[in-house]
Amino acid sequence: MTTARVPLPLEPSPIHVPQPILDDLQTRLLNTRWPLDAGNEDGYYGVRRSYVEELVHYWINEFDWRKAERAMNAYEHYQVEVDGVSVHFMRKPGAGPNPVPLILSHGWPWTFWHWSKVIDALADPGAYGGNPAEAFEVIVPCLPGFGFSAPLPDHPEMNFWKIADLWHILMTDILGYGKYAAGGCDVGALVTGQLGHKYGAELYGIHIGSAQKLSFFSGERAWDFSGGRPLPEQLPPHIREGILRLDRRFASHLAIHVLDPGTLAFGLSDSPAGMLAWMLERWERWSDNHGDLETVFSKDDLLTHATIYWVNNAIETSTRIYSNNNRYPWTPAHDRWPVIEAKTGITFVGYENPPGVTTEQRVQHFLDSDRAVWYNHVNITAHARGGHFIPWEVPVEWVADVRRTFFYS
Repeated sequence: MTTARVPLPLEPSPIHVPQPILDDLQTRLLNTRWPLDAGNEDGYYGVRRSYVEELVHYWINEFDWRKAERAMNAYEHYQVEVDGVSVHFMRKPGAGPNPVPLILSHGWPWTFWHWSKVIDALADPGAYGGNPAEAFEVIVPCLPGFGFSAPLPDHPEMNFWKIADLWHILMTDILGYGKYAAGGCDVGALVTGQLGHKYGAELYGIHIGSAQKLSFFSGERAWDFSGGRPLPEQLPPHIREGILRLDRRFASHLAIHVLDPGTLAFGLSDSPAGMLAWMLERWERWSDNHGDLETVFSKDDLLTHATIYWVNNAIETSTRIYSNNNRYPWTPAHDRWPVIEAKTGITFVGYENPPGVTTEQRVQHFLDSDRAVWYNHVNITAHARGGHFIPWEVPVEWVADVRRTFFYS
């Protein structure tokens, strides 16, 4: 595997949020009007007021955004125009004889910083006991409309397959890489899958944290995780409960983000406490935290990600991507099979096992599904632990899986 090494033809643009924006955030937090939240000690009705209050108190009195900025600015940051869209990305140069360019795409409510636990090991494997010949040149953008790639006033129709086109322009025309690799999770896995579909010949391959069809958001009921299908009556009780539990985990998220993201945004764009509560629900329900979220995300972690959304007023444009994935459906760039021709690695994690499927059964369960034929899969791994935020929750495993896809498959 060889790739041309070129100097980055851009001037760095370190992250710095103007102080008046942070002052306004502080004022809004201090003036939060709280719901009663009566009878919700068990969280049946949603996130508990007591925990949101605890986090808001910490946000006001202890959280240090400037410290978070310093951690981010240990890496290179750039702001570029890609086909008329303003894109922020973070870069870690590869420390090896011939680093492979690798672009990583996040999801929602992710930020680019969710990749921070894997960047160093990917870019400098020698420093982590690995082979320097397996180094990557790591590019981590904010998706358009997310984080520091927001706001997005001139492109209200942005979706995952349009982002893939932007990423290809970024990596080839702007950054000058002749060939590159791609990875992603959540919506970022769809972006990455589209790269492997449309631009497979120009990629070394892709590695994703899930393996949905690129048509996942197409159709009349994209907002319904079950697709409107009733549960068979003969299902064993534990399978039925597992399916219901999985549906509940994603039901409100998909329904509102696909159907009413703009309505939601009026409240969440005005209230940082409200925005935090909405994202907190996902961080709590989607991570493998065993009932204690702060074993996965510390308060500083949670508020770093939340602040990235808040200071960029990114809640509307980030949630709208779900609606646009449905409103502007994916259409294939070719009719060949597999649909994703680039060689593909996949990481599965235990907390997202389908109901009734063990970690030991997970790979075969996927191979037996109608999704497997979509991918030119060369490396599939299932881990017993880990939740939806894979590179954050199981970074060592993710890095090992990525290396195996690109250097041993």
